Amino acid sequence: MTPSYDRSSAPQPRAGLSRRTFGTVTAAVAATVAAPAVAAPAAGAAAGAAQAAEPRERPFRAARGRHSRRPNILFILGDDLGWADLSSYGSPHIRTPHLDRLARQGVRFTQAYSGSATCSPTRFSLYTGRYPGRTEGGLAEPIANKSVGLEPTHPTLASLLRDAGYRTALIGKWHCGHLPDYSPVRSGWDEFFGNFGGALEYYSKLGLGGEYDLYEGDAEYKDLRYYTRILTERAAEYVQRDHDRPWLLNLNFTTPHWPWIADGDTERSAEIVRRIKAGEPGALWHQDGGSVEKYTQMVEDLDRSIGRVLDALRGSGQEKDTLVVFASDNGGERFSYNWPLTGNKGSLQEGGIRVPTVVRWPARLDAHQVSDEPVFSPDWTATLLDVAGARPHPAHPLDGTSLAGHLLRGEELPERPLFWRVRGERALRRGEWKYYRGKDGRDRLFHLASDQREQADRASAEPALLGELRARWERIDAGLLPYPAVR
Repeated sequence: MTPSYDRSSAPQPRAGLSRRTFGTVTAAVAATVAAPAVAAPAAGAAAGAAQAAEPRERPFRAARGRHSRRPNILFILGDDLGWADLSSYGSPHIRTPHLDRLARQGVRFTQAYSGSATCSPTRFSLYTGRYPGRTEGGLAEPIANKSVGLEPTHPTLASLLRDAGYRTALIGKWHCGHLPDYSPVRSGWDEFFGNFGGALEYYSKLGLGGEYDLYEGDAEYKDLRYYTRILTERAAEYVQRDHDRPWLLNLNFTTPHWPWIADGDTERSAEIVRRIKAGEPGALWHQDGGSVEKYTQMVEDLDRSIGRVLDALRGSGQEKDTLVVFASDNGGERFSYNWPLTGNKGSLQEGGIRVPTVVRWPARLDAHQVSDEPVFSPDWTATLLDVAGARPHPAHPLDGTSLAGHLLRGEELPERPLFWRVRGERALRRGEWKYYRGKDGRDRLFHLASDQREQADRASAEPALLGELRARWERIDAGLLPYPAVR
């Protein structure tokens, strides 16, 4: 599959897409990586009338030129954001102009996936570039106690980039283990400001167990303002610094994860805090709260917050040389808009793992592009290491494939399987076909190009293909850690 232009200000997935490859011109990204530059990005157009310019090749730029520098990397994660929860992905009621603009300025992926169906396994897959099942902490779906986490000895995106000369920071949700044994600052990030657990109440910062969960480094930090505001301020401050070397910032919002509390909902916050302190089990899960309207407020607030960070980046003069990736950690929850996909968070159906994903790098990528190429979280790890001139650790080979050649040189990605495993479910995608086994133990086969909704089971019509994909899944699974016995 090759990228195409995106010719609308609020593009609808796979609707009327013309086909073209990325324009390319040779230039070096770093001394250790030969990554040709591409045509200059098309200028942005007014909303509702965006038209992509044809690619214009530019002269070769030597390594000392502006476009040869290694990029800063800003990787932004939403939390439980559904595939179609952005207006640029088809939401009929949520307006996300800042993320839509980001999509127009770069590449919008229509078939991008998370590394797993819940929070912490996906983060493991992004930080390590490997299947979650390769590490003990990745077997927790998600991490809910302090017994497991991302081992500090395991190489990470941050540690490998730091070894290659990058500054590294993580702002927001970690969810890869708890103190005293696990922490971002022990796994390669120079700085950490955020929460360790899977969820917290947005004002009080109380977590699932009623503990306070806002930290700077490994020390508690008191701030009782709305959490999304705090993270936005911190991220804007970071990107505006006078950095003396390229940097990586993982910006992990908790929005729009439950509890569904928008900025200003102090009465609802106080009610949930009262219930948490009274020892009510599951008070933070907010099973009796939320609404489509409240969810819409939270997603639109996330969009505005990201817009403020991107404005700060532009004001710092670093926008052109910063590679920005936006994605979600898994599919949406109860109030998400996932049409036409089936399933949601926790499931390996498309709605549980297909996520909105946008990449922008003004110095190197044309604007107004759409890619239908299937990609998933570990691919981004491989890609970012590639363009930064960092090498994976030989003892911990990556499961992802670098997209640098696809994005920067218009190369076709090799056909490879995308693999997922969660307790009770399995899935593997190869090309346009997906093998899926649900909790009922029944093997299914779907042709996603004609059946995104996974309703037409082709297992009986294509038994040989079903057996081939099942065998491929089982070969990969055989190399992973087994799940511990359920007690």
